Amino acid sequence: MSIVRDSVVRFHYRLSNEDGVEIENSHENEPVTYLHGQGSILPALEQLLEGRGPGDTFSALLCAADAYGERDETAVMRIPLKNLVHRGKLEPGMIAGVQTNHGMRQVRVLKVGKFNADVDANHPLAGQALGFAIEVLDVREATEEEISHGHVHGDGGHHH
Repeated sequence: MSIVRDSVVRFHYRLSNEDGVEIENSHENEPVTYLHGQGSILPALEQLLEGRGPGDTFSALLCAADAYGERDETAVMRIPLKNLVHRGKLEPGMIAGVQTNHGMRQVRVLKVGKFNADVDANHPLAGQALGFAIEVLDVREATEEEISHGHVHGDGGHHH
């Protein structure tokens, strides 16, 4: 079976920066399992997977715009400490949560002051071209319930 909309796809990947330095590797954990066509992975990666099948392997370099976007310097801001959700002592480098008009958003803490913190709301990989090495493990038709819920159920997917 080839990957088409509403297919359940399992794949392993290696993620590297444009210099070839590995950032992540799913081979050390469980493979990624997702419902194709539901926007749960990068759109450019989803397009590259379209039509492929079990056993297919490929590599691709995504420009920053097609990966996690370009860096947005307006996403670096000062926020009152009381608005940050975190555990323990707030320190630079930590990931904290902040409530926005679009729900909870993760930010990386840059600097902590007495009353405020400077944070970066950009994705940590924003502004970088990313290389993917993909190995498609298997593809199956999604169940009606998976399609109506917009995600995979069972092994490797969402469990209710």
